[in-house]
Amino acid sequence: MALPSIQLSDVQRDSPGQAELRHPMQPGINKIVVYERTDFEGLSREFTSDVPDLHELDFGDCICSLRVVGQPWIAYTAPKYEGDAYALEEGEYRTVEKNKAFSALRLVPHDLADPQITLYEEPDYAGQSKVVTEETNLTYGYFNDRVSSHVVQRGVWLLYKHPDRGGWYHIAWPGERLPDYKPELGFHNCLSHLRPLVPGRPAVTTRILWGQRKVEDERDVLIDEIVGVNATDLEQTFTACSSREYVTTTLQSFRFSNATSLRVGLSFTLAVEAANVFTVEKGHSESSTRRDRVEVLLPAKIPPRTQLTIHVVSKETTVSVPVELTISQNERTKTELGEYRCVSGRTIGTKYTMKPAPPPGGEQAPTPSTLGH
Repeated sequence: MALPSIQLSDVQRDSPGQAELRHPMQPGINKIVVYERTDFEGLSREFTSDVPDLHELDFGDCICSLRVVGQPWIAYTAPKYEGDAYALEEGEYRTVEKNKAFSALRLVPHDLADPQITLYEEPDYAGQSKVVTEETNLTYGYFNDRVSSHVVQRGVWLLYKHPDRGGWYHIAWPGERLPDYKPELGFHNCLSHLRPLVPGRPAVTTRILWGQRKVEDERDVLIDEIVGVNATDLEQTFTACSSREYVTTTLQSFRFSNATSLRVGLSFTLAVEAANVFTVEKGHSESSTRRDRVEVLLPAKIPPRTQLTIHVVSKETTVSVPVELTISQNERTKTELGEYRCVSGRTIGTKYTMKPAPPPGGEQAPTPSTLGH
């Protein structure tokens, strides 16, 4: 069946029929929300399963904008999944190419994670063949306008007549065996571009396995030194302020396993503690730096004839913790492991050292005594 083309993108465009991926709703749920006007205005309906005839629900031939969450949907211009078909992947469509024309909606329930199609040069799967597993512009190779039959092993594919997703396309479903393009599609030796439909974002929940926490390194770092000298015979005030404030730094990062199935751009959160929720975005933001202010108390007095030295020390600790990722997509769930890593210097303490104050005009050998605080 010859079908008109629709262009999809991962970013907003100013032309109709293109999607803006802003993820306004919960990932992992398959749904489509349709609106009677452009820009998501007017009456709306939400669907989570196939709709063979929108007219029966009083919403036929009126859709002008829509939102797709999760798996792709196919919109048809006639009831019972007939007429022209339009593929709609996850995203926001402020306008659609075929305004007020959709009469049926079908969810794509298939596993789209590992697509594969075999193209054949001759009818009945004969002649040279080509296995394709990703979006391909055939004009860059030797198979352009030479395909006459195909077998779909996995995924759902869009087969275009022209390069760069141009012209009308055929939707090829998993397990489809099409022996001859000419009588069935009028598509003989016309295929120039093909691509698999992209699955929606999965829902990712996390569990930090604190019981397997490892302290990889721990050391003291001197961040300040304060010296006060009382050369009198009376107790003196050490400083005008009873405390000082210091800025501490926490560097946290997340490492995915080498076999992760998560795509670049997918994000989730780690609730490390109540005041520290770490957002991880694969390929873009897998580390962050957090700064906090810590107040350190200082002694109020210096004894007579005493030199008091205060060392302000940050305890820098490097910790790694396994994280269990539960990934839910299209009613399937699997588990992966990652690693949360943290280098923190938020623990600050002081060490006091006292020795006799040097006499006026001379130095005296120190006789230190150290008190930890």
